[in-house]
Amino acid sequence: MVNENFLKNNYSGKKVFITGHTGFKGSWLALWLQSLGATVKGYALASEYKGGLFDYLDNTQNLESVIADIRDRSLVKSEINKFKPDFIFHLAAQPLVRRSYKFPAETYDINVTGTANLLEAAKELDNPCTLVIITTDKVYKNKEQNILYKETDELGGYDPYSSSKACTELLVDSFRNSFFNLEDFNTHKKAISSVRAGNVIGGGDFSEDRIIPDIVRSLTNNKIINVRNPNAIRPWQHVLEPLGGYLLLGALLSQEVIKFSGAFNFGPLPKDHLTVKDLMEIAIKKWGSGDWEQTKTDKEPHEATLLKLDISKAKSVLNWEPRLSAEEAIEWTMDWYKEKNDVIGLTLSQINKYMNL
Repeated sequence: MVNENFLKNNYSGKKVFITGHTGFKGSWLALWLQSLGATVKGYALASEYKGGLFDYLDNTQNLESVIADIRDRSLVKSEINKFKPDFIFHLAAQPLVRRSYKFPAETYDINVTGTANLLEAAKELDNPCTLVIITTDKVYKNKEQNILYKETDELGGYDPYSSSKACTELLVDSFRNSFFNLEDFNTHKKAISSVRAGNVIGGGDFSEDRIIPDIVRSLTNNKIINVRNPNAIRPWQHVLEPLGGYLLLGALLSQEVIKFSGAFNFGPLPKDHLTVKDLMEIAIKKWGSGDWEQTKTDKEPHEATLLKLDISKAKSVLNWEPRLSAEEAIEWTMDWYKEKNDVIGLTLSQINKYMNL
């Protein structure tokens, strides 16, 4: 159902508020929604890096960009209530595990309090609104065993980032019960779901401490790729996979609140849970040159070495499943970084190609 006709029927002419639109996933989502005919308003801090997709977005075509902090409660309320969105996709976050060790309180403030600010603003809207809150695959209490985590598994988080996102899930559940209760939907007219995906790859990401940006920077400068944990296993997926799931869920949730309210995992098929080493070797092959070595450093902050998601709920309830293999996801990603000219054209072509798979 993640096809052009279905998505246009549900988003064309609608008003969509995106937090975190200057970031990697947020900029892809903004462009996708623009292409579907939605009017988009973004709210986020300025991008921390140059060359990302947001730098190429045309702010004059169905996109209003507000550069501001999600922790500014009064401004969040003001911007949402002025816009009166039909949909809200909340992606604004401190998204990096290693940074969360350096700035733990700030990570909780952005990820938990920032989400509370958004939900409180939505509570005050006097129009119907569908909310999709993006967290992460790292919300589960990770036993680092060869198991697939499903939506009903225990939440947790070893590091501050993962823990903050687990707290965000509890916050969403509390607001759903307290203010957006399904039994009172006809009164408040707010529908809310949370979505869990991680290890998303694709063009336009230049963040620190992420494997694809690290690979691209090294290959571009003809340097050896340094990697900390080559044997770590992750649920790699192209950015269009979870974004397509978010858009599908948002559309369905706006139509049938009781059936589609709740949490959903979006990830690859089990066969596509690859090691970091596998990902690097596919990327190097696609690039045409390069090499890697394991970094030897002093003790590093803890990062999970094994994480896998169970996506059976998304498959059975939403009729969603991945369309790209991990290898194809890596190839599409490297194609984006090799493009030197028409970035928007290439991004839109990948979006359209994905919708027609």
